Amino acid sequence: MCDTVCVIGPDRVWFAKNSDRPVAEPQVVEAHAARASGGGVRTQYLVIDDPGAGAVLGSRPTWLWGFEHGVNEHRVAIGNERVWTTRDAAAAEPALIGMDLVRLGLERARSATEALEVITGLLETHGQGGIADAIDDEAYYSSFLLADPAGAWVLETAGRTWAARPVGTGAAISNRISLGTDWTRASADVPEGTDFDRYRDPEAWAAIADIRLACTLPAVTTPGAVGGPRELAALMRHHGRRPWGAPGTDPSDVDPPPDPQLGPNAEGVTVCMHVRGYQATAASMICELPTGQDRPLRAWVALGAPCASVYVPVFPPATVPDDLAREATWSRFAALRDRVEADPAALGEVRAVLGPLESALWMEADEVAGDPTGRRRWTAEVFCRIDAALASLGV
Repeated sequence: MCDTVCVIGPDRVWFAKNSDRPVAEPQVVEAHAARASGGGVRTQYLVIDDPGAGAVLGSRPTWLWGFEHGVNEHRVAIGNERVWTTRDAAAAEPALIGMDLVRLGLERARSATEALEVITGLLETHGQGGIADAIDDEAYYSSFLLADPAGAWVLETAGRTWAARPVGTGAAISNRISLGTDWTRASADVPEGTDFDRYRDPEAWAAIADIRLACTLPAVTTPGAVGGPRELAALMRHHGRRPWGAPGTDPSDVDPPPDPQLGPNAEGVTVCMHVRGYQATAASMICELPTGQDRPLRAWVALGAPCASVYVPVFPPATVPDDLAREATWSRFAALRDRVEADPAALGEVRAVLGPLESALWMEADEVAGDPTGRRRWTAEVFCRIDAALASLGV
């Protein structure tokens, strides 16, 4: 379960995603250099022809090749969502899974529209199938949000079948088919005028998505509600009552996580996910995709639950602290998540340490953003301060 959003501005696009995964599954953030063409590339279950790859920054569960979300050197950002459809994903032969498609789209595309064409072409050629959640032994199909500085696309799939529409002012997707008849491109097996909701599993529990879409969709479609990364950080920390925790705000102003149980009213199913023993937000990313090449590509990445983590400023695809690619770093933030789930009052203590640090890091990153040498120097030194903050919290 995940949430992905974007906001289309006059000179940039804002993109963000929370990656919700099984609670014990580590997820890291990695920078990958460009790769020359030739031979094949091994995805999770297939080896396919390799036309080469651009440089990318992506976040992946450590057992997977593909990404939950990421951004490339051409300022294309992609995130995916699990969707329940009328097609039985468990019956499909191992092929490409949603995370493969995110990574391949980022590696091969120079725009959101090209990413749409890359992903749908791969779907039609290789199909979709295979276990995507090893802990629960589950296969599933995916929807995607694909963005670049000029706009974005929503893409929904059911096996090899797909439909897509361009984004207007903003979009939010979650764990359900939602296009209806509002699509402009589709696979050849989707007749014109088809309600794509026909591919949604009618027995799937829509509340797990609708509860979160009620928080995210108004935020990204209301003019002025999201003006930058701070509002998106607050939205990604949403625990069901309000966005909170924007860098620079009072660190004592917290919204504790709800009762982390998956009950009949979906307690714990929030944008910042807390469902004990099942799903939690494992990583998060915010991206600024500016139109002008004179402005640097920016991103802010968090390991673990955003409420108990730090959105670390990075300069994709290469200027990223190496420690974010280490499973041990993820485990430290996961320990804080477990602490605040066991004792919601502990969140105030955690934010009292992490909040001021996060605010300082954001201000410093703004100061070095225009200086490539300063960005590299600052990035090389920043994690020692995060390490000290985590140590002071006992993790």
